[in-house]
Amino acid sequence: MTSSTNRRRLLTTGLAAATAAATPALAASEEKPVKRVHWTGGKRPEKTPLFSPAVSYGGLLFISGIGAHYKGDIKAHTKTVLDQIQQTLEAAGSSMEKVLKVNVFLNDLKDYAAMNEVFQGRFGAEPPVRTTVAPAGGIPGDSLVEIDCIACI
Repeated sequence: MTSSTNRRRLLTTGLAAATAAATPALAASEEKPVKRVHWTGGKRPEKTPLFSPAVSYGGLLFISGIGAHYKGDIKAHTKTVLDQIQQTLEAAGSSMEKVLKVNVFLNDLKDYAAMNEVFQGRFGAEPPVRTTVAPAGGIPGDSLVEIDCIACI
């Protein structure tokens, strides 16, 4: 046999083996994803809420905006919000390291540097992509910061 025939046989055999190995994974990925709401405290409220706190679909988890609605400074608010996000992620089977995208809404852009001091390192060595804005009308309630995110489960 020539070396070109051996290469062809090796490529064909390798391709067939890879296809066979991937077939169960492909079949599993073709299952229809299901939307699941992750209620705070694990229990759905009696009254229909305005929005869901966290929703998973397939391998993704979407966490709604979380604020810190008490008197305090931006560092305290940021820590509170990030701690709540971490709890929500872990309750749903994810973690801070699995967060892909973060949106940060600041009541005042002057708080940007102080918020970053608390934010830095909370998502591990490879942080998620992030957008930070200070909406013209501020954010709802007494919170100085609101954060939402998307993560893998």
